[in-house]
Amino acid sequence: MEEKIPMTTEGYTDLTNELKRLKFDERPRIVAAIEEARAHGDLSENAEYQSAREQQSFNEGRIMELENALARAQVIDVKTLSGDKVLFGATVQLEDSETGDQCSYKIVGKYEADLEKGLISLLSPIARALIGKKIGDFAEVKTPKGEKSYEILDVRFI
Repeated sequence: MEEKIPMTTEGYTDLTNELKRLKFDERPRIVAAIEEARAHGDLSENAEYQSAREQQSFNEGRIMELENALARAQVIDVKTLSGDKVLFGATVQLEDSETGDQCSYKIVGKYEADLEKGLISLLSPIARALIGKKIGDFAEVKTPKGEKSYEILDVRFI
């Protein structure tokens, strides 16, 4: 049996929308580009044709990846969770013990992670260090720049 993939409700919706876009917008656009490039003659020397075929390969690969992820998704409605313990779906307010800098991360599934939006994968080193901790606890994280220590200031499920 294949392993379930934890995913927030928002993440599931985003992936479903991406899949629809790839299937119903991108796929027909790429097929049309291939047909147009074919009409230009010799395919072995046709850069437009080669480019469109590469786009098609990438698009179909992503469609397969998303279909697999969505089929295995274990959707978790974060708004139904509560408590002060860091779990999947928690938004965690942290303070760097060394610099005093504060940051906030939401722990999400691997397909939802986007560091620029403050969404970190459940599989990331920082998320693994935070899981199970409570407000006031310290989390030690191994980073490429060395060991970092963070104090957990707040845990919310929003």
